Parts: sequence; C-alpha cells; structure tokens
Amino acid sequence: MTTKPPFEKILIANRGEIALRLMRACQELGISTVAVYSEADHKAPHVDMADEAILIGPAPPLESYLKIENILVAAKESGAEAVHPGYGFLSENTDFAQAVIDAGLVFIGPSPDAIRLMGDKSAARQLMEKAGIPLIPGYQGDDDLKQLKKKAVEIGYPVLLKAAAGGGGKGMRVVTEPADLQDLLSAARREAQNSFGDSRIILEKYISDAHHIEFQILADGHGNVLHFFERECSIQRRHQKVIEESPSPLMDDALREEMARTAIEVATSVNYTNAGTVEFIVDPASRKFYFLEMNTRLQVEHPITEMVTGIDLVQWQIRIAAGEKLPFKQSDLKQKGHAIEARIYAEDPSNSFFPSTGRIHHVGFADGEGVRVDSGVVPGTEVGVHYDPLLAKVIAYADDRPKAIKKLMDALRNSVLLGLKSNREFLVDILQDKKFNKGLANTRFIDSFFSDWHPMDKIVPDEVLIIAAIAELSKLTENRESSGEIGAESDPYSPWSRFKNFRIGGKES
Repeated sequence: MTTKPPFEKILIANRGEIALRLMRACQELGISTVAVYSEADHKAPHVDMADEAILIGPAPPLESYLKIENILVAAKESGAEAVHPGYGFLSENTDFAQAVIDAGLVFIGPSPDAIRLMGDKSAARQLMEKAGIPLIPGYQGDDDLKQLKKKAVEIGYPVLLKAAAGGGGKGMRVVTEPADLQDLLSAARREAQNSFGDSRIILEKYISDAHHIEFQILADGHGNVLHFFERECSIQRRHQKVIEESPSPLMDDALREEMARTAIEVATSVNYTNAGTVEFIVDPASRKFYFLEMNTRLQVEHPITEMVTGIDLVQWQIRIAAGEKLPFKQSDLKQKGHAIEARIYAEDPSNSFFPSTGRIHHVGFADGEGVRVDSGVVPGTEVGVHYDPLLAKVIAYADDRPKAIKKLMDALRNSVLLGLKSNREFLVDILQDKKFNKGLANTRFIDSFFSDWHPMDKIVPDEVLIIAAIAELSKLTENRESSGEIGAESDPYSPWSRFKNFRIGGKES
C-alpha cells in the first residue's frame, strides 16, 4: 500500500549541511525538493542534490538567503507547497514565517506568534516569569549605562550582558567587575545591532560553573506536547556549542523529570507547535536550573536526539506541518545508549578560532558502525567569508558514554580535511581530557583549560594522507581528460558516496 507524502514539493530555504539533511528527509518521505542558492553556491552539494534549484542572489546573505521576497518568488515559480527554513538565516524570523503563510504556503515550523514571543529575550523572560518558570536573577528594562550599572550591583558580579533579540552567542559579554561594564556594553550593543538590527541589552546573573542543558520538544496541532529528553551542550567557545551529547552526564532521573516537565510548560505557555528546544542553565552545586531561552527551530545538534530515541525529528517536523498527529505518547519514548556530536568548523583554534577560508582539496570522513556524518562540503568546495564556517557534524553512538566518546575520537582521528585549517585536532584533545571524560566539564571548560591550545601531534595517519593525496591527483588527471567537473559521487572518500546507504532515523534499506 502506497502512502501519500505529506507534501508534493518543499522549498529548502537554506544551504550547507542542514539543507542536505532536510533533503534526505524529504526523499525518504517521497517529497520533491527545491534548492535556493546564491551565486557563491552554484556548485554547492545542496544544489546538486535537489530536484530543482533556483538562484536567489549574490553571495552576501542580505542579498540572497536573507532576502524574503526572493525566496518567496522562488517558491511560487517552483510550485512548492511548503518552505522549510532549517536553522540560522530566516528560521526564527517572524516576518518570514508570516510572509510564507500569507503567500498561501505552509511554514514548516512554529507559528509566527510563537517565534515572536520567544525570539525577544526580554519579552520571553517576562512571559516565563508570569508562567512561574524558574529564571536566572536579572533585569530587563531601560538599558542605559547608568541603569545597568545600578542593576549589576544589585544582582551581583559577575553579570552577563545579552542581546534582547537573537541568539547563537551574538551580543553576549561576561562582566566580572564594574570598571569593564561600559566597554563591554558598547561591544555587546554593536554586535547585537549588526547581527539582529536591535541593540537592546538585558542583564542576568552569570553562573560561572554552569552546565548548559536543553530539552527537545515536538508539539503537534492536536494538543500533544512531548519532550525527547535532554542534550548536554556545555562545551562551548564564544558562547557557541562545539560538542553535544545525550544523555547529560550531570543528569539524574529526578532532575530530568523536573526539567522535562518545565520544558513542556514553557512550550505550552506559547501554544507551541512543531520542533523546538527549551534551554536551561544548571548550577551543578545546588542542582537548581533556570530557563535560558527557547529556540523556535530545529537545532544543529538534533542528530544526537535522533540516535538515542530512534525518532527522525525532521520527518516529524514535516508531518506535523502537514497536520498529522503524533502517534506516540510520552511513555512510549525511551533514551537508549549514548550519542555524542562534534562540530567540525573551518577555523583555527590556536588563533582565537579565527575563520579559515579557501578551497577544500580533499575531504573524507571516517565511517563505521554507530557513526553518522552530516556534512555540507565535498572536494572542491570553496569556503568563503559570507557563511557560517560549520563544515560537518560527526556523531557517534554506543551503548554507554565511554564507548561513544572513543568511537567519536577514532572517527575524528581517521578523517581527512585538506586545504584549510579546521578544529578537528582540537576536538580530539577535548575528547581525551580527563575532566571531560568524568563528565565535569561546564560552560567555562574551553576558556579555562584550552584557551592557549596548540596542536601537539599529527593525528592523521600517514597512510590516510597518502591515500587522500593519490585521490586528489587522480581527480586532477580525470579533470584534464574530461575537461569537466568531477561530482561527489566520483570521489570514494566523499561523505555523499561513503554514506549513500545511510538512512537517518532508521536502518539501511
């Protein structure tokens, strides 16, 4: 019996690894996909993978991936029924969500009202206070320097300056003493204005030894709101996550139950539908937790939840948007085994994580049982200055945490990325750290123990580098003979050929 797909055609309003991830989910559901791309991405993997692709503008995001009217024109021209924003870009933009709906299309995500309510940190904090959700001591209101100085003293240093709008670590500064407040406030305002077009700042008590723990939520349009357990996201640089895992090593059953119940209360308070994440700060000493924010979109780290629950979150995003009811109850959901994810960025950890740009000459991710790679690059990919430097996510799954960590470390060690700098060796060193392995790492872990990190040893075996070099030379020869581009399928080390039989959220078919 053939099941009708939730939609016939979906436009993917994104790029890179998340665009490819969404397309794989659509393919498994029998849905055609439309890619949009900038001039810089005309040879990108997501363009090749889609059933059709439409140019939406020049390389700068403001002229392409952030230009609402261009994306809507592409959706209309292609005949797409729905739009999936992925994460980043317009995924949490209220105006975009509303424009998609006004155009007669389905926005695969929460309602514009939910995005608006939770996207403004100041408004969200006020709403959560009314709902009785535990909050970090803080202040939102008149944010001139004089008032913030006064409130910082009342709250007690250290304090955290946070952009009222947006997320992703932008517009955030930790202030440890009064003398630094003015300069750090100016820096936070500039970054907030440049990132979100909004310079408003809120003030919170900074919990120095905190753990960052989030709960995955799925809610349908029939009144069902479920959590899919927690993710530990404490390993961060510049307030951005680097390594995530599930379950959290900090968690016990009682704390998990209480935080999960609170996460559902948060989602229910804004009549939330589709996928979302409720984020908390946890004080490990007191075991108290505080609401941080709600991300009204799919998270970068969603694969680890998929691996410990067996639920394909992207497919259910699509199904919920089509009006389907969640077929399982909370009691049906179980956390099995342990999953851990490392984000490979084009950056130099030994130079303040400065972005690395250039052409990827060769890339090959190690596979194996229990290893999943979500990547957005292939040999020949040009990594520029316009987009996020995330190249790939390597995820490992095993029966327990030590085995999962070892499996991830081995996969990173045996992966190859030639042509630009990356944080791969840095990630391996974190995974080897004793404090991390004991589950004691908090949000200050990198700043405290890896702030002056430099690579020590070459972790890629010589034979791997030789094979990569031979593959690259072979490709160059082929290119000369054919006078054409070699696609990812021709490269035995490409993640797209090596993982072609991998089915996210299930077994190989």
